[in-house]
Amino acid sequence: MSSPTSTVEPLNAVEDRYGGVRVDLVEEHMDCDVYVPRLKASISQWRQQGVKGVWMKLPIRHAHLVEPTVKEGFRYHHAESDYLMLVYWIPETPDTLPANASHTVGIGAFVMNNNREVLVVQEKSGAFGAKGVWKFPTGVANQGEDIWTAAIREVKEETGIDTEFVEILAFRQTHKAFCGKSDLFFVCMLRPLSFDINKQDSEIKAAQWMPIEEYMAQPCIQEHESFKYVAEICSGQSNSSCSGFRPVPTLSTSGKKSYTYFNKLQLQNKKKELGG
Repeated sequence: MSSPTSTVEPLNAVEDRYGGVRVDLVEEHMDCDVYVPRLKASISQWRQQGVKGVWMKLPIRHAHLVEPTVKEGFRYHHAESDYLMLVYWIPETPDTLPANASHTVGIGAFVMNNNREVLVVQEKSGAFGAKGVWKFPTGVANQGEDIWTAAIREVKEETGIDTEFVEILAFRQTHKAFCGKSDLFFVCMLRPLSFDINKQDSEIKAAQWMPIEEYMAQPCIQEHESFKYVAEICSGQSNSSCSGFRPVPTLSTSGKKSYTYFNKLQLQNKKKELGG
């Protein structure tokens, strides 16, 4: 006969800052007949303690525990390559747990040399792969990667060109993109530090330095409003008639390093205020 729920050891949990708890199953192995009684005991205890939300992180080695967890009232929140996060809202009040991440972050890199030639590529696949369109190097920022770092990395990966970040020229928001997520796409201006192209053979069909006027004259650029706007902004910036946003190292409220982006005029005014 199994022991009463009150004598079963609850799962190890850590309180969060919002009246909830987080559970990380660090055990190498746990059978369902051991896990389920401990989960039930934990839920009972959390309810008595007034806990609101429960975050249950199940490593992939504990995939067999997903079904019994869901049967106890948990729902999926998000997943990564090595774990599944499930959540449970205990009180009889509206669920205020934050939703899964809603956006991906993409970058497009505007790189121009002293001859007013822009760095462009043709992709082997994707929306423009079969259309022969010349485009800026683009990509997606990795988790924990800053926008400016992602831009430098993508240019290096696709073309072999070394660059330094200058500023963000524009950004675009779209919805229902990859996997139904919204997308934030940042157009970044980079300064080339090298000029000999060594393209990425796995993804890039061709890469070259192209006169900016020739790039802007492509039918694809002229026919798509957003592409045309971005091209005009880039061209204007190359003539120093626009001012983009530049990163300034800052600290978040939790003490983590972050970057706040200001335009050139804001930075100049800030330096004046500080007597710089």
